Amino acid sequence: MKTYTHILFDLDHTLWDFEKNSEETLYTLYEQFELAKHGKFTCDSFYRKYKFVNVRLWDLYNKGKISQQELRHRRFVKTLTGLGLAEHEVPEGISEAYTSLCPTKTAVFPHTYEVLQYLQPKYGLHIITNGFKEVQQIKMSAAMLHDYFGEVVTSECCGYKKPDQRMFHHLLERVNVRPEECLMIGDNYECDVEGARNAGIDQVFFNPEKSTTRRRPKPTYEISCLSELKQIL
Repeated sequence: MKTYTHILFDLDHTLWDFEKNSEETLYTLYEQFELAKHGKFTCDSFYRKYKFVNVRLWDLYNKGKISQQELRHRRFVKTLTGLGLAEHEVPEGISEAYTSLCPTKTAVFPHTYEVLQYLQPKYGLHIITNGFKEVQQIKMSAAMLHDYFGEVVTSECCGYKKPDQRMFHHLLERVNVRPEECLMIGDNYECDVEGARNAGIDQVFFNPEKSTTRRRPKPTYEISCLSELKQIL
């Protein structure tokens, strides 16, 4: 079995449970901004529509087609107008409220702390994320993840976004390690798996939904639960 010295983790959807934390935040905002008074949609439909819109806007952001500011502004405008509100009815400040509240949520995927405690004595652990620097720092502090990791590289601070291999090389240079000594773990096949492969790094595709979509070439490893990392490392 190949010997690794450093493990690279994505943060959102891999360690920090974005869906659970976002859902909890959106339910709070539904009440806080009295969205029920419009009488056009339920809290559940608000969450489902936001999730649909947000995934597509993040895809555009990852491909460099929209900016951070556009992403933050457009996701609530597109969500709420898609649910029947006029644009002038979109509550002022709802985007800022989401950005302030969501990162303070603390849900992580099952076995996160157990696996990090298992890995930390054996490997250098690092985060590589397309998320925004300030937001990711708040998430890691709130969820008590900071102490497990050395470098935390965001696309905002290095100037590149996954899957651009230059983002991976930036982290490798900071740690002074060769690609073949590293293993990348992430949930996004294009950003995490293909990006790492193009940088010469082995990959673990984290697939908790057990999606059966055929992906070529296959990742080095595929898991549906973080606890499975103990069988690899």
